[in-house]
Amino acid sequence: MPPSQTRPESFTDIQYAFTRHIRDPENQPAPADVEDRRMGIYRDLFYRNVESFLANSFPVLKKIIPDEQWHDMIRDYFSRHRARTPLFPKMPTEFLQYLEHERSGHSDDYPFLLELAHYEWLEVELSLDTRDISEEGIATGADLLAGIPVLSALIRPVVYQFPVHNISLDYLPESAAEQPTYLVVFRKRNDEIGFLELNSVAARLLELLQQQSDRTGKELLLQIAAELQHPDPVAVIKGGLEIMQGMHEKDIILGTKIID
Repeated sequence: MPPSQTRPESFTDIQYAFTRHIRDPENQPAPADVEDRRMGIYRDLFYRNVESFLANSFPVLKKIIPDEQWHDMIRDYFSRHRARTPLFPKMPTEFLQYLEHERSGHSDDYPFLLELAHYEWLEVELSLDTRDISEEGIATGADLLAGIPVLSALIRPVVYQFPVHNISLDYLPESAAEQPTYLVVFRKRNDEIGFLELNSVAARLLELLQQQSDRTGKELLLQIAAELQHPDPVAVIKGGLEIMQGMHEKDIILGTKIID
């Protein structure tokens, strides 16, 4: 091709120019010969769809972040993050990945930003889980001490440095708490999403229930009593039974395993 000639833009070139401009209109020029009024419609439509979906997925985050800062963050996500899926229900996961791996150096961000986003994401993730609670092989009304407790698959135990479940406009902690926050986010049989704050003993019990699915509730509680070097194991068993019964009422524990 002679130096004086340039290769005409292909349709692919125009598409890439279009999408680059939509994602980052301040730094990427629009395709040539496209009226700015028309480009403005697309700029507004694409951004508002993304921003609205994320605001609904992370309502507490949206509420506590000043409006200008929120839109700056969404713009940064929109322009820089390369999503691996086009599906809107997966966008909260993409946004969480952006916060964890790509967003840095923003001194105005709350120190609990990532943990709060993760907590809110768990609610979305559980609500979209297509599985139902199954009672196959489970005795729902059996003795949780004598039997082997069975956990629901629709629970998410987590540990945070900030009490994210309490964060609001009236409570914006500037530093991590002295003690970690143990939570379990769960989905009940009626599809209601809830959370339960755990003390360290309840968190350890839930951990053992996940790890040791062949031991009775009493055996697990006796292990905890030994770990604590508690002078009264019977008290630990009594308190642990109350914890398990509370989890049973919330469909965190579904019952006990039926042994053939």
